Amino acid sequence: MTERKEQHKKSIRFFNDREVRAVWDDAQNCWWFSATDIVRAINNEPDYTKAGNYWRWLKKKLKQKDVELVSATHGFKFEAPDGKLRVADVLNSKDVILLAKNYPNNRANDFLDWFTYSDNTIDGQSKKKAYQLFESGLLKTAEPGSMKCLQQIHAYLFGGLYDFAGQIRTKNISKGGFTFANCMHFPETLQTIERMPETTFDEIMDKYVEMNVAHPFMEGNGRSTRIWLDLMLKRSLKRCVDWRLQ
Repeated sequence: MTERKEQHKKSIRFFNDREVRAVWDDAQNCWWFSATDIVRAINNEPDYTKAGNYWRWLKKKLKQKDVELVSATHGFKFEAPDGKLRVADVLNSKDVILLAKNYPNNRANDFLDWFTYSDNTIDGQSKKKAYQLFESGLLKTAEPGSMKCLQQIHAYLFGGLYDFAGQIRTKNISKGGFTFANCMHFPETLQTIERMPETTFDEIMDKYVEMNVAHPFMEGNGRSTRIWLDLMLKRSLKRCVDWRLQ
């Protein structure tokens, strides 16, 4: 098997203080979750080696029961306890749920509820952090309309959720057939956007639209730029958007 290049997009979620790591697959447009992390979280197992051994045993046991998981090693790497990156078995969201439903005991029930319904998703956690950001008073020292301000917002919202929180992307991205701004031109593009005026409503909206087209982060652009927009509106026009009406 040809090993995939190391992915840029990763996330970490926590179930009962046990990390569940995932890596984004651009080719298949999905998250792949560390199988060992899932077992470790369900069993509340502090030892990675024991969790890995249990996963290998469980995978064979489920296969004997005709429960087929798409768990072959996909070439994705996670940091091992020794600090080195090692290739690991991964599961997509569908098979994480399938695994939990066929777990040998009922310990997976709480995990399944957490994985499927809770606000421990990246979106849920970043939403909580957005409220905390406004309550913290940190935005009072930010410079609305600046790239530094946008990076500070992104870093706060997605710190601990993405390893690229607050970092300008160095890889081109697309969504729904639309390709966002080429990252090779970011030094000029982002400076140009930053210098755009923000005195009138139309000027502020033009600046927001251009930043949205640029999409400077690998993920989390929408929530970050909306807060960035509100700060400009608040400073220049004493207004903000009620995003609940979307």
